[in-house]
Amino acid sequence: MSKIVRIPSLQDVYRDAIPALKDRFSFTSVMQVPRLVKVVISSGVGDVIQSKNRINEALEELSIISMQRAIRTKARKSISNFKLREGMPIGVMVTLRRKKMYDFLYRLIHIAIPRVKDFRGIHHRGFDGHGNYSLGIREHIIFPEIDYDKISKVMGFNVTIVTDAPNDEQALALFESLHFPFRKQ
Repeated sequence: MSKIVRIPSLQDVYRDAIPALKDRFSFTSVMQVPRLVKVVISSGVGDVIQSKNRINEALEELSIISMQRAIRTKARKSISNFKLREGMPIGVMVTLRRKKMYDFLYRLIHIAIPRVKDFRGIHHRGFDGHGNYSLGIREHIIFPEIDYDKISKVMGFNVTIVTDAPNDEQALALFESLHFPFRKQ
């Protein structure tokens, strides 16, 4: 009789890593251990002025990738050189928290990122100095949920992972405990 092997979720991996992180940084309380707060996925749609339907396509595709409904972002001010007026939709974004955040990150680091051609790992230079990490994805077709035949244009998007770590060193330790595929330096 074969055993059913359950793959631990990213949240289970984090819970298992808490004691090691607590010991590594000599924290006195478990509440001092850095944790993930939210993941913000955003994409600018530059050709929305020429094609009004492009914003709806980007909205639908980002909603499929994140498994949560995305929202339109609007221009804050007018720029005449780009024929852009205040209030026009120019991009899409979605904010993930809790279970959806962990599910998205699991699919990102274990399924999507390894599908990038010539992938050697993600850079350490995406940290902002306050424990947050930003990553740019050039092609959204690395996610298996996207049907390649139905898209009109390949789009890129940004993923910002917000933590409550006070510095980059603690955030890097958190990401390494979650098995993020960082480049060897």
